[in-house]
Amino acid sequence: MNLKTGAAALGLSLLATFGGVSAALAQEAVVEAKDKDALFTSPDPSLNANKQVVYHIMKDLLEAGQWGEADKYLSERYLQHNPNVPSGRASVVGFFTKVLKVEPKPVPEKMATPVVFVNAEGDLVTVATVRREKDPKDPSKTYTTTWYDTWRIVDGKADEHWDAALKQ
Repeated sequence: MNLKTGAAALGLSLLATFGGVSAALAQEAVVEAKDKDALFTSPDPSLNANKQVVYHIMKDLLEAGQWGEADKYLSERYLQHNPNVPSGRASVVGFFTKVLKVEPKPVPEKMATPVVFVNAEGDLVTVATVRREKDPKDPSKTYTTTWYDTWRIVDGKADEHWDAALKQ
């Protein structure tokens, strides 16, 4: 079998698998890591520092709503690629505090977000989390999928953010 026919066979196999019933039966549940906090560390000092910025964004800002502390973790220009949130630290803080009306609460000792993995490369940190959704074929059931957030860290602060959000 040459490369072209092998690729065609693989394509047909994937189409048969994911285009039919077996895709609905084959999905493995997305499961959070046992020690999520440990995923935000690295033996490389630069990657460790970048992961720690993201850790505090998730735990202090997103989980605890401590948006008064945003200047510690977000750059002033904070570029936002989520189509529902404007760029700029002040705009992001306003979105969470005025639009979503998030109230601050104590910062938890351990992270609650269901993190699956954290990947750091250069100035980028990506966090994958478990996302639970209603099954469109049976609203009484749910399924899991993966949500991704990526931050670019510049001078010790998140300067840019991407996620998979769609316009609401």
